[in-house]
Amino acid sequence: MSSKKRILSGMRPTGPLHLGNLHGALNNWVGMQDGYDCFFFIADWHALTSDYETPGAITGYVNEMMIDWLSAGLDPEKSTLFVQSLVPEHAELFLFLSMITPVPWLERNPTYKDQIVQIENKDLSTFGFLGYPVLQAADIIMYKANGVPVGIDQVPHVEITREIARRFNFLYGDVFPEPEAILTQTSKILGLDRRKMSKSYNNAIYLSDTPDEIAKKVSQMITDPQRMRRSDPGNPDVCNVFEFHKIYSGQDTVETVDPQCRSAEIGCVECKKIMAKNLIQAMEPLHERRAHFKAEPERVKEIIAIGSQKARAVAKETMEQVRAAIRIKD
Repeated sequence: MSSKKRILSGMRPTGPLHLGNLHGALNNWVGMQDGYDCFFFIADWHALTSDYETPGAITGYVNEMMIDWLSAGLDPEKSTLFVQSLVPEHAELFLFLSMITPVPWLERNPTYKDQIVQIENKDLSTFGFLGYPVLQAADIIMYKANGVPVGIDQVPHVEITREIARRFNFLYGDVFPEPEAILTQTSKILGLDRRKMSKSYNNAIYLSDTPDEIAKKVSQMITDPQRMRRSDPGNPDVCNVFEFHKIYSGQDTVETVDPQCRSAEIGCVECKKIMAKNLIQAMEPLHERRAHFKAEPERVKEIIAIGSQKARAVAKETMEQVRAAIRIKD
């Protein structure tokens, strides 16, 4: 047993990963690998809560997501990387937890309420969608995770997991630790249209995009909406391209572009070309690793299989304790 504290997090395989995923989660995960006992999983069952009508695409996204993870720097020698559906104990623990979770806890979930209103093209009035926080709780406490790396907006998800673990322990005895939310820092990065970067908005730069595709997308980015002509002074403070400069172009370029934009010495087209070049250069190591793993699909499958076997061994031990606690034996 590792002396390191254990963390767990996952992603739903609903499409290719983009720069928002990289800066919002992956970079933080990579940075945690040496300091924590890390379990990271591809939540394919969770993807069914919203994409249950088109399950066929999920399998393809699973493999692509693992390639993106490996390309970003997740290391199967340092972290346990696995697929949720290959550890069926998750479903069993979800069943037990669903028996003790009050419905009002689920109905007050802010994500549930928001998405029911916002997502109009899918029927989300299902038990699976209402109950996904219970499955999420099963995912986390199955591995007795000490912490869950999240952004500030995801803290309520961890809190309901803590409540469910607390209720289980009250009813059946102490089995699960209550996981803490580990707040992670994220870079400010929006989509091409200045909205949140999302595949559903068609405004994302994907980790799998080629240099030419990146350059084309950057050329379409919205800059200062008040700058109508090349001769108009710009305002980098409201320009999305300038936010990308802060991440990818280095301090010298940032300090040069800022006054040049404000004085109209540089136009948006030129500014975008500079940023695109620096973004493409920064993505080269990731793209090289991606090409390597893309060319070795059997190696990717092996990593998934080994990681899932390792995760399942832990899950089996946990479920033995759960069955003993609630007096249900094999």
